[in-house]
Amino acid sequence: MKPWIKRSIFGLAGTALMAGALGGCAAHRHGWGTADSADFRAKIVARVADKLELDAQQQARLDALVQKLHAQRMAVRDAGGGGEPRSQFKALFAGNTLDRAGAQKLVDEKTAAVQAGSSEVIAAAADFYDGLNAAQQQKVREFMERRGQRWGRHG
Repeated sequence: MKPWIKRSIFGLAGTALMAGALGGCAAHRHGWGTADSADFRAKIVARVADKLELDAQQQARLDALVQKLHAQRMAVRDAGGGGEPRSQFKALFAGNTLDRAGAQKLVDEKTAAVQAGSSEVIAAAADFYDGLNAAQQQKVREFMERRGQRWGRHG
């Protein structure tokens, strides 16, 4: 495989990982499904834009990526009949035996939701990452190397 292809694939995967980590943390702490979630996502975009020194076009690409990640998260959450994911999972253990068929159905539905939206998320991540200059891409790689620790904190 050519080196530039490898770098592109790793960069895309890293960007998706970074965005997913941001989204996961944000969703856990602030509930991306709540009324103030749009404001919170805007704050995330603004913070990352500031740290990476993004121009308006790059920031628009980041915003598009965050929107796609949010849509993907909602689709996965709602797969399996909707409702609260924790209650869906707990229902599998409600009887004397694990509901194996229900568990497999839930996994299949969640997997289908991930697959259905993954190409859009990958495209948005690629558009964002490919639109960064070399220094900005390096900052993203450094962020991922620190395993997603807060920007500016070293350790």
